[in-house]
Amino acid sequence: MPDVDVAIVGAGAAGLSLARMLADPPPGAPRPTVLLIETPLGRLRPPERTWCFWHDAPGELEALATASWPRVRVHGPSGRVVAADISPMRYLMIRSPSYERETDRRLAAVRTLSRLDATVTGIDDGQREARVRCTGPDGAVSTVCARWVFDSRPHALPAARTLLWQHFRGWFLRTEHAAFDPGAAVLMDLRTEQPQEGLSFGYVLPFSTREALVEYTEFSRRPLTVAQYDEALHRYTGKVLGLDRFEVEATEQGAIPMTDGRFPRRVGASVFRIGTAGGATRPSTGYTFTAAQRQVRAVADALFAGRTPTPPPAHTARSRAMDAVMLRALDTGRVDGAAFFERLFTRNDTRRLLRFLDGTTTPFEDLRVGASTPVLPMLRTVAELPWLRPRPPTTT
Repeated sequence: MPDVDVAIVGAGAAGLSLARMLADPPPGAPRPTVLLIETPLGRLRPPERTWCFWHDAPGELEALATASWPRVRVHGPSGRVVAADISPMRYLMIRSPSYERETDRRLAAVRTLSRLDATVTGIDDGQREARVRCTGPDGAVSTVCARWVFDSRPHALPAARTLLWQHFRGWFLRTEHAAFDPGAAVLMDLRTEQPQEGLSFGYVLPFSTREALVEYTEFSRRPLTVAQYDEALHRYTGKVLGLDRFEVEATEQGAIPMTDGRFPRRVGASVFRIGTAGGATRPSTGYTFTAAQRQVRAVADALFAGRTPTPPPAHTARSRAMDAVMLRALDTGRVDGAAFFERLFTRNDTRRLLRFLDGTTTPFEDLRVGASTPVLPMLRTVAELPWLRPRPPTTT
């Protein structure tokens, strides 16, 4: 007999969200036994993270948000500004420590859910159960048997025709004087100095008139060094935002794969992948949180109903196809990245465009968005893609 019904490997957004959902079964549904396994504190555990997304259903996620904004802005490379009230949607930010604390609170209140700090060294699949091999912080080796295993750890990227990285570094700033509009999130500020290949932009989430998260982001083939990010942030905060006196209270940094590779969701009879590892990241934007919520919600519902809990595709085939065209056009230089995104936001209703980027628009709405892009370069890319063979990614 398995030790638990469900083992969740990794306590990122997908793993924590699945644990939270399994703690709250619908009336009459059996409550599964769940073990959440997280790497012990140390160099292998990911640093604190910020998860951002847009949402139109007030509820628990909004209550967990560190901050939210009813308006968004995009600054074009020429200085043109698109400002939009996205009501009833809001742009939300959740910090991983607060989300983790809420999950811990729920786990503590449910006897069938528990947590283990350990490094997973291997998963042995079986027809009726899987064995998760672990090493504790004291070096002790143990094995957990679970009927189902959901793995959210990073894995090798799949072969792809195009692979770009959305890589970034951000400063949590406190300025000496009022400098920000706390009512609006700046999704893309394309007035940054553009790289020779790819795209760069600033990203500003203001918490008050004097506090904000300011990030420098690139879509390109390889990340930068910390010194290069900081140099770009100094240029952006000084030359574009006009900030001269501020204190950096904290930093965050990351790299998100933007690829048309197909991520496997079922990797064994009893083992599945979720979150970024299961293809939840939207290739064209790098946003993951909302799609991961949909994915693990479907997993939880299947478990409660007694069905095989295979995670569904996080994005439709139509969305993935359109993203593959955009990535290839950007990577080949057929489209100017800054002009491309300025054009998207200036020629489309912002709320519709956000729904498009979330994959919830209709085929007709997708055509309207597609028609607002540079048509000839995109058609050339559409014609080219079927002849390209996916290749294994190179090391960044």
